[in-house]
Amino acid sequence: MKKEFTPKLFSLLKQGISKKTLTKDLLSGIIVGIVALPLAIAFAIASGVSPEKGIITAIIAGIIISTFGGSRVQIGGPTGAFIVIVYGIIQSYGIDGLIIATFLAGFLMIGMGLLRLGNLLKFIPYSLIVGFTSGIALIIFSSQINDFFGLHISKVPADFIDKWMVYFENFDNINWYAIAIAVSTILITIYFQKLVKKIPGSIIAIVLSTIIVKVFDIPVDTIESNFGEIPNHFSLPHIPNVNFDTIQALIQPAFAIAILGSIESLLSAVVSDSMIGGKHRSNMELIAMGGANIVSALFGGIPATGAIARTATNVKNGGRTPLAGIFHSLVLLAIMLLFAPYAKLIPLPCLAGILVVIAYHMSEIGQFKSILKGNRMDIIILLTTFFLTVIFDLVIAIEIGMVLASFMFMKRMSESVHVENITTKTTDEENLFDEELIDIPKDVLLYEINGPLFFGAARQFQETVTNTHLRPKVIIIRMRYVPLIDATGYQSVKEIVKIFKERGIKVIISGVNENLKKDFKNNDMFSILKKEFVVKDITTAIKLANEI
Repeated sequence: MKKEFTPKLFSLLKQGISKKTLTKDLLSGIIVGIVALPLAIAFAIASGVSPEKGIITAIIAGIIISTFGGSRVQIGGPTGAFIVIVYGIIQSYGIDGLIIATFLAGFLMIGMGLLRLGNLLKFIPYSLIVGFTSGIALIIFSSQINDFFGLHISKVPADFIDKWMVYFENFDNINWYAIAIAVSTILITIYFQKLVKKIPGSIIAIVLSTIIVKVFDIPVDTIESNFGEIPNHFSLPHIPNVNFDTIQALIQPAFAIAILGSIESLLSAVVSDSMIGGKHRSNMELIAMGGANIVSALFGGIPATGAIARTATNVKNGGRTPLAGIFHSLVLLAIMLLFAPYAKLIPLPCLAGILVVIAYHMSEIGQFKSILKGNRMDIIILLTTFFLTVIFDLVIAIEIGMVLASFMFMKRMSESVHVENITTKTTDEENLFDEELIDIPKDVLLYEINGPLFFGAARQFQETVTNTHLRPKVIIIRMRYVPLIDATGYQSVKEIVKIFKERGIKVIISGVNENLKKDFKNNDMFSILKKEFVVKDITTAIKLANEI
């Protein structure tokens, strides 16, 4: 219990961090800090606040999340997921409303962590997460049309449909210079990384476009023309006037920030765990997120959470302790103090191009298509959440999505319950107690799943299988009593196969019924698992394992 609420950094410092690890963390922190700079500025501008607020958030929240969080490699800061919520709050309640909502969200996150609700967030179905994430990606893309095409619209509506109506009315004002810069940014961001791994393409795009616009005096909007100077200092802590009516009005968006931040942060922690073979402390992570948002709000920052892309960048560049996250924030602080006056020259079409790339990666098009081929109930949750996010509101989308998922889960459970007389089985089928007849080879592990593999059980199943300390050559997953698998279950199976493939371990799946075989194909399981490794019974699986 004590360990559960101990920051990961404190545990690692107690064990001792080697000089070699410290050096790798420092180098990774420098790279991630450079990667985070344009993202922090772009997220702030897209959210409707001044650019320095994104940098302030990345510095303050980044240090607090790394120092007190429950993950070894998590990088905290502003993310694209919050753009929709923050923009809406700014339009309705102004900057003071945003500060109060972020402040409240921070306390909600701390409360969730203290109540150990971090472990319960795994029960949110994958189809719901993909639905609102894809919806947010579409909204981010839509928010960048003004700067991407250089339409120079002074006031863009917050509503999705109204926004596009205004765009269509102003498409005769297209600035071809802006389009050229935005498209060039997209191409450089995508392809430069393939040539030089260590330097992010977004930084190259910013430097080149800024120099070209300044030298040739190209007529496009810049940070300076729209926002003025970028301060190279922090403002004093500020708490707006708060009363009960204000709290009542802002508790719903604060709840949305807390839920969304918690989901994204813990998803990022799970992804990074699979990359480094670690195990995060989910409740400590929530407490750190809450504290980071409270302090960030006091300095005028925007909501923060764990950033999946920056965390993955940290892992790939050798970061292995929370010190890398602290170094990333210190790099951003140094950049803010020394180079803030030059950042005002960055062209807005360049930032729009970067955000379009982020929106594309965030959209999870592959997963969206995969779920559309799957179970009808997952499709309903996915599309309902997606359209509610885009057309109405993210808070409503999450609430209705969770209600739908709960009802559909209960319906599925009632349909999956059945009574079967085992004595009527033929000799060709597997017997209930045939484990005694199975001769399991030395380097083979056998797992059996009994019952539906749903979003609630999927994470537990994944943790049980992947957390083995043994080093087998083959793992057999027996599914003879699995009537159906939902999108989260398929995602967990895919991740298990990927993790063991990286370790050089073969995975065989046994006892899959005909309906599940069709779903395997629809959910692209055979793209990561060869068809010959999905067999009809345990005898065939053991024979195949012996051959391997």
